[in-house]
Amino acid sequence: MKARTVSLLPGDLLGRDLAGHTTELVAAAGGEIEWEWIEDVCDPDEPGKIQASCLESIRRNGVALKGPFQTPPGREGINPSIALRKALDLFANIRHVRNMPGIPSRYQDIDLLVIRENTEDVYSGLEHEVHPGVVESIKVVTRAASERIFRFAYRYARSNGRRGLAIIHKANIMKQTDGLFLRVGNEVAADYPDIDTRALIVDNTAMQVVQRPHQFDVLVCGNLYGDIISDLAAGLVGGISPVWGVDHGDDCAVFEMIHGRAPELMGKDVANPLPMLVPTVRLLLHVGQHQAAERLEQAIHRVLADGKHLTRDLGGSAPTSEMVAAIRDAL
Repeated sequence: MKARTVSLLPGDLLGRDLAGHTTELVAAAGGEIEWEWIEDVCDPDEPGKIQASCLESIRRNGVALKGPFQTPPGREGINPSIALRKALDLFANIRHVRNMPGIPSRYQDIDLLVIRENTEDVYSGLEHEVHPGVVESIKVVTRAASERIFRFAYRYARSNGRRGLAIIHKANIMKQTDGLFLRVGNEVAADYPDIDTRALIVDNTAMQVVQRPHQFDVLVCGNLYGDIISDLAAGLVGGISPVWGVDHGDDCAVFEMIHGRAPELMGKDVANPLPMLVPTVRLLLHVGQHQAAERLEQAIHRVLADGKHLTRDLGGSAPTSEMVAAIRDAL
C-alpha cells in the first residue's frame, strides 16, 4: 500500500506529549502514514490567524490529525481550533459516542452520533459592547449553512446505516434563528424518506439523553447546542476517552483530540493517550487502512480489558509511557 501523507498538528497542550506515542503505535500497527508535522500553526504577529503554510498542508493532504490549543490571552484572542475551522470551511463536526470495553460507564450499548454545524450560530464571534456594562452576542443562522449541514448529516446517516435523525432546536423561543434551522431541516428530510426524522427542543433533549439515551441515533445541532450535547453524551460512556471527533469540509477532514486543556498534566508522563489514539483509528479507516485501524483498536481494547497498565483517570496508576508500551506489546 502506498503511504498516505497526513498533516499532524500536535497543538500546544497535551497533544505535544501524545503525538509521538501516537505515530509510534500507528507504525507498529502497520499503518502506512507519512506524518507532516506542523509546529507553527498560528501567525505570531496576528493571534488567531492560521499560517498559510499550515492551511496549504491540510488542503494538499486532505486529512489531518490535530491536538488541542490554548486560546491566546487578551480580549482579541481567538482559539486556533475555531480559526482553523473557519479558514478551511470545516462546516460539519461529528462526535461518535459509544462504549469502549474496559471503561466503566452508567450505560452500555450506547452508539450515537452528534453532528454539529461548525461555522455560525453564536460561535461566529460577533460580539460588541453597546453601552458600558452592556454587551451583545449575535446569533447567525443562514439557510445556506443549515441546508449544507442537514444534507451532510442525512448522507452520512444513510451511508453508515443509521435510521433515525433528530433535529435539535429552540425554535419555540428563538423563532427566527432556530425557526429557520428547523424549517430547513424538515425540508431536507423530505428528500430522505428512509431516515426517520423528528424534532426535539434542546433542553428536553438534554433530559432525554440522560434518561433514555438508547432512543437516539443521529442528533443534528447548531454550533452551541452541539458543543454542549456532545460533551453531555460523552458522560454516558465514561468520559471523552472513547469518543472521537472530526471536522469535515468539502475537500478535507481534520480528526481531533477532544481532550480538555489540562496544562497541569503536560510533561509529566501521566496523560491518558486514548483521546488522541481513538480519533487516529478513525483516521486510518478514513484513508482506507482498515487492517491497521482494526489492529490498533483491538490492541487498545485488550489493554483496557486487562486493566493492569491504565493511567490514573482510567482507574489505574500507570504512566503514559507504560500504557503505550502495553498497547504496543498487544499489537
